[in-house]
Amino acid sequence: MVTEPQRPDPDALLAVAAREGRGRLKVFLGAAPGVGKTYEMLREGQQLRAAGADVVVGLVETHGRGDTAAQIGALAVLPRARLSYRGQQLEEFDLDAALRRRPQVLLLDELAHTNAPGSRHPKRWQDVEELRAAGIEVWTTVNVQHLASLSDKVARITGVWVQETVPDRVLAEADAVELVDIPPGELLERLRQGKVYRPDQADRALKGFFREGNLAALREMALRRTAERADADVTGYMRSNAIAGPWPSGERVLALVGADPAAEEVVRQARRVADALRAPLLALHVERPDGRDAADPAPALRLAESLGAEVETTVARDVPRAILDHARARNCSHIVIGRGRPSLWRRLSGRTLAGELLRGAGDFTLHVLPGLAVVPPRARPERPPLPGWVGWAAVPVLVAGATAIGLLLDEVVPEGALGMIYLAAVVALAAWFGALRAAVGAVLCFAAWNFLFLSPRYTLAIGGPQDVVGVAVFGVVALLLTGTTGSLGRSVSTARARLFGLRRLVEFARRLAAPGSTGDLLVAVAQEAERVAGCPAGVLMPLDGEPVLRAAVPLDAEPDADSMAAARWALRNGRQAGAGTGSLPSAAWQFRPIRTARGTVGLLGLRMREAAEGHGQAGNRPLDGERDRTLDALIDQAAVAIERSQLMEERARDDARAETEALRTALLASLGHDLRTPLTSIRGALETLRLPGAALSDAVREDLLSTAEEETLRLNRYLSNILDIVRIEGGQVTPKRVPVDAGEAMRTAVERASRAAGRTVRLEVAEGLPPLQLDPILLDQILANLLDNALKFSAPGGTGAAEAASGGDVTAIVRREGANLVLAVEDDGPGIPPEQLEQIFDPFFRVRRGDKAPAGSGLGLAICRGLAQAMGGRITAESPVRDGRGTRMVVRFAP
Repeated sequence: MVTEPQRPDPDALLAVAAREGRGRLKVFLGAAPGVGKTYEMLREGQQLRAAGADVVVGLVETHGRGDTAAQIGALAVLPRARLSYRGQQLEEFDLDAALRRRPQVLLLDELAHTNAPGSRHPKRWQDVEELRAAGIEVWTTVNVQHLASLSDKVARITGVWVQETVPDRVLAEADAVELVDIPPGELLERLRQGKVYRPDQADRALKGFFREGNLAALREMALRRTAERADADVTGYMRSNAIAGPWPSGERVLALVGADPAAEEVVRQARRVADALRAPLLALHVERPDGRDAADPAPALRLAESLGAEVETTVARDVPRAILDHARARNCSHIVIGRGRPSLWRRLSGRTLAGELLRGAGDFTLHVLPGLAVVPPRARPERPPLPGWVGWAAVPVLVAGATAIGLLLDEVVPEGALGMIYLAAVVALAAWFGALRAAVGAVLCFAAWNFLFLSPRYTLAIGGPQDVVGVAVFGVVALLLTGTTGSLGRSVSTARARLFGLRRLVEFARRLAAPGSTGDLLVAVAQEAERVAGCPAGVLMPLDGEPVLRAAVPLDAEPDADSMAAARWALRNGRQAGAGTGSLPSAAWQFRPIRTARGTVGLLGLRMREAAEGHGQAGNRPLDGERDRTLDALIDQAAVAIERSQLMEERARDDARAETEALRTALLASLGHDLRTPLTSIRGALETLRLPGAALSDAVREDLLSTAEEETLRLNRYLSNILDIVRIEGGQVTPKRVPVDAGEAMRTAVERASRAAGRTVRLEVAEGLPPLQLDPILLDQILANLLDNALKFSAPGGTGAAEAASGGDVTAIVRREGANLVLAVEDDGPGIPPEQLEQIFDPFFRVRRGDKAPAGSGLGLAICRGLAQAMGGRITAESPVRDGRGTRMVVRFAP
């Protein structure tokens, strides 16, 4: 076997060229939160900045970790974009600001983040794609559980389904991947020390996601994915630099899937070898240009895919060389092949595939499987050629046509050149009707040319040496064209069928990606199956265990009773049934199961018998190999799309059900507590006042009336809060903006709250504060709610006024913070658990401590958030403030 000089792989060179002009992408990959991805990214960013590079922080989430925040240091930070959503102001990464700024390196945390509604892209990784397209280098972070291909495995290991995922191709297309890794024991110790989460939150994390077994499994995933990336980098470097492999950088197994009955056993054995070596598995099928395979390799290739192999198909005349070139290009170290059944001549000459590979595979370990003791029968796929008589009839027609053209040109061109006309007829016969008819046509063409045009004419004699040479050349060229053109015709037919299948699959994938309901998806599947198979098609879905037709093309296509029996069998057993199969073949329809990880989710039905009548095919004849493979690929794509659609519908139903249930529970609890309590007090006071006048003193009567009045006001406040939250949620709050002195507004609110509670509130107002364009009534309502909450919870362990009077400090602060004006209310109460800091702004949510429910409707902070956002502000909660206690409510407005 002649060895040609190595040349760079075109695909590898194209991949390198595609990166030209694009910004680089560096990904800091971790196994879990807290390993130090953001810290390491910022640290390297500082080093790059010290070297003179323009490094800018696009967005970094420190999650309250002081050491991470300190790493930002003097790095420039882009301001965040503000987006309005349902009356709320949300902060997100400002993509347009980054594109205008165009730094050399942009640090952008949390690659898997889902952007707020109204952003240009739904996902942050899509922001990164646009930045790279603009030529900006991006550094980012991601945990291994956010990779889309690993989300189901992570869910099985940890019990937590990751909602935010990143396509694996984003990591594959990154220019650099840096693994940030620490052992699970060290990460758990950091967690216990409060370096990852606050202590109370860390305790819950240790009992859930952060179990040592979970962390060890995630760490192994991260290490494996990084190793795979390193292996891909090595392979890409070898291919782009024309370096012959394999390099001993890691094991990789290549299974050769032939068109023979032993192909599936080769795949299984290769899988066992790969498992023993803990190596990736590749499967390769080399198709000859003539398309004359002994059997259909599609079942073995599907088996390889189901066993986790990366499957590739190529076309080559020299099969051994193609195999070795592919193995070297993919840096494979082991090749697994079957012994096969070579011809007697190949065995005697030593030109078997195993022998050729053994001579050329000095750098590989070759595994040759013994032949199967019993070869299972496998039907050879039939082709639908034209009737044989058409080809034989074409032979004299083309010869006569060439002769007619020759007679017309007899006096114009030399007699020797007329032979070229006959060669054209031979090429046409070989391309259209095969080598045998072309050979017969070549003999007739030679006889006609010699008899009519070569001297002496009208005899089959040859006049001289020159004519002898011409005749000999004609014969050799005609025979070569017969074989070559016949093979080329078959190759073109095979390529045309394969291109048809690829086009159909690409178009179908595009249709599946379009948004729509499950019904639209099923109609698309039926339409595409009808186009590929050329017969009526339908999709059946299970309903209470019975198949039901959900989509059909044309609309009147419906399986009969016998066919439905085949459909029930196919649905129950998850195997093909009906026409052209081994199960219930008398049915007019053929049913193919649509399978997912959950099992059989539906059936694709094809009306084969009517298709045969309407398309000129014999009854129950199976589809040709290419169309059959295209249908299998279509079914696989449909299965993924149907499962995705069903999961989305289930999730939407579960989310709606959970939200409705939570709102109903919160509303009932609030009504039960906050309406019943004042009504009970009012009723008790009124019943007591019914007693005869002598039984009650004037002081008692006055006290009862005051109680009824206070509870009435309390009830009125509660109902007003409900009306306010309804107005806010409905977007009916329209601020009337006027210049407002924030310090004076806080002073007025503090004085009123101090008088009502009988306590002193400390006030700190900075000097020289600019006025704010706000609605003074709405601002006063925000401050009143915040001060009321602080006074209520500032007493140690209590929520009542008596307990509050016994101690507890409340501080109101107005100051400038960067470009914003901050109004804060701080107390020294028990604080809020970290995981509830965001929830406290939800309607009807109240912090619980043990079995004790606090007083209040749970609407005050929700109203504060809605009003602040309506005026363009933002409210946040911080807890603890100091010594593990206290809460600080902070409202920020831009002047």
